[in-house]
Amino acid sequence: MKIELKLLIIFCTCYALPSHAWWLVSTNTTAALTSANADVSDKAHNEWLTKRFSKQHQQLMPIVAVADMFFSCNQVRASDKVDYKLNYLITEMDKNILAEKLAACLAEDSMKSDVALNFGLFGCFHQQLAHLSKVEREQKMLLVKKSVSALSREERQKSFTQCVTQQSIHYLK
Repeated sequence: MKIELKLLIIFCTCYALPSHAWWLVSTNTTAALTSANADVSDKAHNEWLTKRFSKQHQQLMPIVAVADMFFSCNQVRASDKVDYKLNYLITEMDKNILAEKLAACLAEDSMKSDVALNFGLFGCFHQQLAHLSKVEREQKMLLVKKSVSALSREERQKSFTQCVTQQSIHYLK
């Protein structure tokens, strides 16, 4: 791939999805390096990252998933009078209280229901689109809702898992 094309892709990605721009830049930068030393260094760094954050990431993912579900559920059903920020739900609210609030919001729907899964997807996409203006975010969320309705449960579950995995990385300390 030519350097100009790589730069164009990086620019477009940085403009479209700044939260994921680091990934594309690091991927293309790594691909551009051809020396064996760079590959060894990257492998060692990736192993260090995995050892350092794997346990914390695995513990954080269920909290992020529940927070996404509750955030979106609460926006639609207004089960709680407080309009929580997603960041607060993930980083500050007690996980047991968060789970209770989700159960109350879902009411007759279980946490494994299609309704809960859809709430989770919408909450996760809300976080990904947070950098956009309100008008742009609302337009993109309409597209997300249309897309989600066309996906099978398996595809929605896979999308939610991938979204939560990426979202959790943002909250690692």
